[in-house]
Amino acid sequence: MYFLLPLKDQEDIYFMKGAFEEVIQHCTLYNSGGISLSLTPQQKALYQQEEKRMGSSGLRVLALASGPELGKLTFLGLVGIIDPPRAGVKEAVQILFESGVSVKMITGDALETAVAIGQNIGLCNGKLKAMSGEELDQLAEAELSSTVQNVMVSIFFRTSPKHKLKIIKALQRAGAVVSMTGDGVNDAVALKSADIGIAMGRAGTDVSKEAANMILVDDDFSKVMNAIEEGKGIFYNIKNFVRFQLSTSISALSLITLSTVLNLPNPLNAMQILWINIIMDGPPAQSLGVEPVDRDTIKQPPRCITDTILSKSLILKIFMSAIIIISGTLFVFWKEVREIWGITPRTTTMTFTCFVFFDLFNALTCRSQTKLIFEIGFFRNRMFLYSVLGSFLGQLAVIYIPPLQKIFQTENLGVLGKLQNK
Repeated sequence: MYFLLPLKDQEDIYFMKGAFEEVIQHCTLYNSGGISLSLTPQQKALYQQEEKRMGSSGLRVLALASGPELGKLTFLGLVGIIDPPRAGVKEAVQILFESGVSVKMITGDALETAVAIGQNIGLCNGKLKAMSGEELDQLAEAELSSTVQNVMVSIFFRTSPKHKLKIIKALQRAGAVVSMTGDGVNDAVALKSADIGIAMGRAGTDVSKEAANMILVDDDFSKVMNAIEEGKGIFYNIKNFVRFQLSTSISALSLITLSTVLNLPNPLNAMQILWINIIMDGPPAQSLGVEPVDRDTIKQPPRCITDTILSKSLILKIFMSAIIIISGTLFVFWKEVREIWGITPRTTTMTFTCFVFFDLFNALTCRSQTKLIFEIGFFRNRMFLYSVLGSFLGQLAVIYIPPLQKIFQTENLGVLGKLQNK
């Protein structure tokens, strides 16, 4: 970057700042104690050595020059700017790595500066490789996609806006879902092209915010990890909801179908089925949708972009739950029918209540795809507890309150029924 300063009584002066290797090409002199001396190759090597030393300590190095002609500038010196990583970035990068997210840094800084910053945030170690923008330009499209997708290449230095766009497009061609953070005007095109563009709320320009899909209000990179965690939590909650609803619906439908095919009495009447679908299923199912995000969710590997909610494993779990509910309910129904040799209100009440309690137990098991209820904790989702408790009390009301008994064709069961009959 340079600009021309017009002077009235003197010759106009150019001022230039930028990357050392770019600025030094326009210089023929250097300033030493206010005196301009010829810039020899040996002096250039000394400046280059100093520039690398400053970059290795994590400083962003700018070279300064001035003079009457662009090709004959006087080298003024080097300026080191420190831009320390925000608190929590290193921990966030580590967690993202553990969860299978590939984190890459794209910067216009020199190699030494980029590697030093990468080491500070846990992005770079001896096994990782850095690549320059010039090296990217030399790669063919197919080779570029395989290179940028390689987890070993985590740092891209001396890049321009076009390089950022090339990297994003190459990752997308390889099937990756790409998220990018940026704050400058030169990041706008890449932010727009990424699957999820994330702009900085404080340091970000209006152009970058307009191009982005999401804005980090406090410029905290660790919030990206929270967003990924929340997204995974929502996806798993949807799967839990679907598992519960489908297993319950399949169970109820199978009971009616089996009784019809086998020419058996219907174990559930219409009002009882309506009660199961609306009152018993509704509140517990809705509360599964607001299950707090599990602490280990962020460590789960990213799912494939083509994955569906109804995966093979989920379908298997749905049918396993349905089989348990159907088997348990039919066993109770068969036992009651065998003892009484007929269908009575007690038979349907026992079958109805058994189905409901199996359903509530099924809701407990659907809170997580990988953990038992004892590992999750009973009190993490209070809405779920209230829903299950409400459904349980509602079922007792249907059994023991006389007006509801008439509507649902039920009768008292157990100790409460015997006490009332006496």
